[in-house]
Amino acid sequence: MPFQDYFRPEARPWEWLPKIKEALSGLVGNVAMHELPAGVHIEGEVYLGDSVQLPPYCCIKGPCWIGDRVEIRPSAYIRGNVIIGAGSVIGNSCEYKNALVMEKTQTPHFSYVGDSILGSGAHLGAGVILSNLRFEKKNILVNLDGERLDTGLEKFGAILGDSAEIGCNTALMPGSIVGKGSLIGPNSSFSGYLGQGQVYLGKGGHRKLPLKG
Repeated sequence: MPFQDYFRPEARPWEWLPKIKEALSGLVGNVAMHELPAGVHIEGEVYLGDSVQLPPYCCIKGPCWIGDRVEIRPSAYIRGNVIIGAGSVIGNSCEYKNALVMEKTQTPHFSYVGDSILGSGAHLGAGVILSNLRFEKKNILVNLDGERLDTGLEKFGAILGDSAEIGCNTALMPGSIVGKGSLIGPNSSFSGYLGQGQVYLGKGGHRKLPLKG
């Protein structure tokens, strides 16, 4: 992605979220260079990479940058300040806003991805919801390495590390952080921090997951 200067590795991960809008502030769309299928609605500054697969119908509102070889499926709704890395799948009937989706990420079916960061190769099962707003609309707090921190953000969904897996019909509560290669089982409700290479199975609790490679 051509945005590395905006997303510094030394920053706390949620500090990247306000940077998405900043990274896209000078975006120049190139939609006129593409042949759009009937039923595809695009407005604002939208950049489409090479070999992006567009469905018969979807809605994309800029600013939005979509990398090479991204597959967008029917009824996807992308509604501003979204960066999608090359080779990712943007699923049918899924909604995205203020999100950073890294390369080869899979969000295939019926998910909500708002104010969130998905690492490379992360995967959401069908029906996964990344909740991004507390009922009382106060700042989102996070638990990180045993410390409870105020992010200063009223809207903050989830941060998933590279190759994280979230099972079908699972809801991640605002401010959830899931480490690299970790897994949350299906039909779960998760809140907090799950470290690298761990498994969360609802009432079954946590256990270690041997990392591949």
